[in-house]
Amino acid sequence: MAGDRLTAWERRADPLLTAAAVGFLAAYAVPIIWPESPAAIRDTCEVLTWLVWGAFALDYVARLVLSQDRRAYVRRHLLDLAIIALPLLRPLRLLRLVTMLKFIDASATNRFRGRILTYVLGGASLLGFVGALAVLDAERETPGGNIDTFGDALWWAFTTMTTVGYGDRYPVTTMGRFVAVGLMVGGVTILSTVTAMLASWMVERVRADVAADIAEAERRETDEK
Repeated sequence: MAGDRLTAWERRADPLLTAAAVGFLAAYAVPIIWPESPAAIRDTCEVLTWLVWGAFALDYVARLVLSQDRRAYVRRHLLDLAIIALPLLRPLRLLRLVTMLKFIDASATNRFRGRILTYVLGGASLLGFVGALAVLDAERETPGGNIDTFGDALWWAFTTMTTVGYGDRYPVTTMGRFVAVGLMVGGVTILSTVTAMLASWMVERVRADVAADIAEAERRETDEK
């Protein structure tokens, strides 16, 4: 069956794609954080990024071929298709790193809320790091720019994600502003998720305390009788 073959492919490919994405992250980050790196290192990083791009392209084609409804698969994976078709969007493939969270074996992930918290924290860290790299790549050495170091970029990324926006660092290029929009949307989404989780936890705690008080009052009333 095509569905069984697709499931088998995904089970085998996902860990490899996760490792490839980690390699892509390193290859993408090194020339940006270390702009004075030797030409050989920069060339190696460039080759590695294209190899990873090829791996994700191959994976997309394989999943498409193995899918039972190929048109539906394309509609459901338009972002994956855009990332492959438009090399300028290659950094978005780093979102595949989120699949690493499935392999984290921690006690906190045994419960649903723990898993969500793990995904949120991992996604927030990844989003901030990648956003800092992307904005630094776009803004460095730009006339009138004020994000020139990785430290500046990290500071800007996390103040943007948390919607603080001090204004001491800001992008001036079109690409940098696109990155800013993505971080704003991602930051609001993450903050909303965390807020909802905290609210849910507080409501559950209040319910548990009220139920305990009611049970204790009923027990005392029964003892008095």
